[in-house]
Amino acid sequence: MLLLSIETSCDETAAAVVQDGRKILSSIVSSQIDTHAFYGGVVPEIASRQHLETILPVIEQALAAAGNSIADIEGVAVTRGPGLIGALLVGVSTAKGIALGRRIPLVGVNHIESHLLAILLEQEVEFPFIALVVSGGHTHLYEVKGIGDYQTVGQTIDDAAGEAFDKVAKLFGISYPGGAVIDRLAKEGDPLSIRFPRPLLHDKSLNFSFSGLKTAVLTHIKNHPDSQINDLAASFQAAVCELLVAKTAEAVKRSGFKRVVVAGGVACNSGLRGAMQQFSQKSGVNIYFPSPSLCADNAAMIAVPGDYYLSQGMSSLDFDAVPSWSLDLISAHLQGKTN
Repeated sequence: MLLLSIETSCDETAAAVVQDGRKILSSIVSSQIDTHAFYGGVVPEIASRQHLETILPVIEQALAAAGNSIADIEGVAVTRGPGLIGALLVGVSTAKGIALGRRIPLVGVNHIESHLLAILLEQEVEFPFIALVVSGGHTHLYEVKGIGDYQTVGQTIDDAAGEAFDKVAKLFGISYPGGAVIDRLAKEGDPLSIRFPRPLLHDKSLNFSFSGLKTAVLTHIKNHPDSQINDLAASFQAAVCELLVAKTAEAVKRSGFKRVVVAGGVACNSGLRGAMQQFSQKSGVNIYFPSPSLCADNAAMIAVPGDYYLSQGMSSLDFDAVPSWSLDLISAHLQGKTN
């Protein structure tokens, strides 16, 4: 199937043309970072308006880059949720219009599900595996037994890891988004120079907490205003990575799975990649990271579950955008436990 996929869950307007849910023919992403940097974070209403302005040009670019016209498209997949409701509605409405006008199948898919399956666009990973999805809005651990078969085993109880990076960057005087800048600064700092707390590190649950860590950084800056920013960045990043790796390792131990997929925007972080590779070498567990372009929000990843669900005949125009949507609900629905 030649699939057009659309992603507008937050502040990237994206479209892609993907063959059979695996081969990327084109992937176009229009970022709003410069727009929202002025405000220090994503402004939902502004994001929605910019999606309205760019969605059709982005789709046209994706089709042109793939060497196709809209007449060649055999199905449409769109992010249904989770995300900003106004932003989601732009993508969902556009996708419905295309599917209705062309009389082709349409499916709405889960943004987080797409992140954890994005690796399949580059390499085959056998099921089952543990997935760590870590981004600005999400930090979750899942047991993944197949497409549509997910169980949440851990999640943040406050800030997501990416959110913590951006908030700490703001404490450093770094403009939004600051996670990548902290990563660069950390490479020049000493991660052992400051021992920041590791919240819930020894807790029996697989949940995460980053709010207290952010507060600890703020307190240290107030008490030690002469601290080197490189050391602060390195020490903070080390604490975050230790928490992420430790909880993932425990999830592996409890499940018995020997494969881990790390996905989402924070999966680009060099400290996390290095820490996960060290865990892999010590444990023998295989760790998989998508390429950076597939870690950030993009539409190509939407095609992976989209193609699968359409191949199962799960096409519908009768769905709404949903700002909150747990992966556990997908599994329950496919097993006939929910409507």
